[in-house]
Amino acid sequence: MKKILVTGGSGYIGSHTIVDLIENGFDVISIDDNSRSTVYGMNGVEKIIGKKIKNYKVDLKNFDETRAVFQENTDVVGVIHFAAYKAVGESVQFPLMYFENNLFSLINLLKCVKEFNVPHFVFSSSCTVYGNPDAIPVTELSAIKKAESPYGATKQMGEVMLQDFSKVENVSSILLRYFNPVGAHPSSLIGELPLGKPMNLVPAITQTAIGKLPKMFVWGHDYPTRDGSCIRDYIHVCDIAHAHTLALEYLINQKNKTKCDVFNLGTGDGVTVLEAIKMFEEVSGVKLNYELGPRRDGDVIAIYANNDAAVNELGWKIKYGIKEMMDTAWKWELRIKQEEALMTQQADLN
Repeated sequence: MKKILVTGGSGYIGSHTIVDLIENGFDVISIDDNSRSTVYGMNGVEKIIGKKIKNYKVDLKNFDETRAVFQENTDVVGVIHFAAYKAVGESVQFPLMYFENNLFSLINLLKCVKEFNVPHFVFSSSCTVYGNPDAIPVTELSAIKKAESPYGATKQMGEVMLQDFSKVENVSSILLRYFNPVGAHPSSLIGELPLGKPMNLVPAITQTAIGKLPKMFVWGHDYPTRDGSCIRDYIHVCDIAHAHTLALEYLINQKNKTKCDVFNLGTGDGVTVLEAIKMFEEVSGVKLNYELGPRRDGDVIAIYANNDAAVNELGWKIKYGIKEMMDTAWKWELRIKQEEALMTQQADLN
């Protein structure tokens, strides 16, 4: 089995990708310092796959600790790099924190990739690299506009690093530009688990519906869209995860067209925030308590993907629609509540 290093393996997309990699015959190790995740994610992974995953609790900004992982695992043939801060609004408030974390960690990883001759690298990028696009849907050839947030800027810089690095080093890379990952694994054993107040739409919806939040806000309702709210391309996290497995297989089988190929990962359908809320209410039977608020700094008006390249080149097939996205997210939230109730009950008994 080919060994793959997944950074941010306890996180939302990382945990789902580890499951998909294992199910497709790869061996996996993980680096995650749990600064933006908990051990809950990895515990869920291990329940699904029925085996332990080695996780190194390492801060990727520490080069020596990062290098030690590669020294211990000289048979790694590929890296999938998820570990990054990812909240648009937070990045606007704390730009230096985002530049330091997201860029230094990538630099240290690439130093190790070079030293230990790791041939394949898959980078977790984002549709935020397109900024406010001139036309939608965006393709991989769409212009890279000025980023609307420091988070988006770090993804743009990361892409440039990998493009330049791949030109001169013996490594082939893929940049996967995600649109808006949502939903949870059908087992309800892993899903999105934000620390503190959720920054993304769907966990804000589910936490409001379950009663963790008194209400949620729709940021902006006067945009030039069909209902005034932002348009996004929501894509199920399991579909995103499988694209990483396909991307690695694509590189390993030397099907890549360049030393650094690029793929959009989205459904190709734009859904407004208010449409997403309506679908949640339909699936869950819960009336959501939300309020229309002002526009939020860093948000683009509308963006969704042309995914022809991923479909045709990687052989990627989308399995889940917006209904399944909301359904699995809600079942995951219900499971969390059930487990929290059991823990409280056990604590009371003790």
